[in-house]
Amino acid sequence: MAYPQKLLNRGEHINLDLRPHWVVFVKPGSIVIVFVAVAIWAQQLGDGWLKTGVSRVLLVAILFGLINLVAVALRWSRTFFVVTSQRVIFREGVLARRGVEIPLERVNNVNFAQSIVERMLGAGDLLIESASEDGQQLFSDIRNPEQVQNMIHEAIHARTGKSADASPVVTQLERLEAMLLRGSITQSEFDEQKRRLLG
Repeated sequence: MAYPQKLLNRGEHINLDLRPHWVVFVKPGSIVIVFVAVAIWAQQLGDGWLKTGVSRVLLVAILFGLINLVAVALRWSRTFFVVTSQRVIFREGVLARRGVEIPLERVNNVNFAQSIVERMLGAGDLLIESASEDGQQLFSDIRNPEQVQNMIHEAIHARTGKSADASPVVTQLERLEAMLLRGSITQSEFDEQKRRLLG
């Protein structure tokens, strides 16, 4: 399901429309598979109250696991990460809804972070720093975050005529934030270096 066109501004077009990476299904899917495997193993137990009790408990666990998996799938289908010609949009929720919109003109920094496993799977986190009250927004389970970062920079350049990383100060801030995300520096060290850069 694509992001609804009716929610776009006049003259606005979509450059990128993503759902979260399929890695969000790994944990709930693995839980169901483990319970099913244990249930199959439990069938090998001898007859009696132990087999009956274990089977009933496992059936309930499998049922709750499947319900959780369906809930994750519903949330996944109603979560949008969209880059348009005017803004970055994030919306999620089935019944209760939450949304973030960042105009491209206000984007100061776009950073991404991937663990080794996430890099192999093509997933990661995206950190967008903007000139707004919220300051920084972290978006998790983004597909190909490095490519998304580049697309946001291109959209900013097309919108404003300047690159998001044109300033050496911005570049240094991006490096510091990447180090912070990796845990190479502490928050206090980051804040001190940031104050020094912004002087």
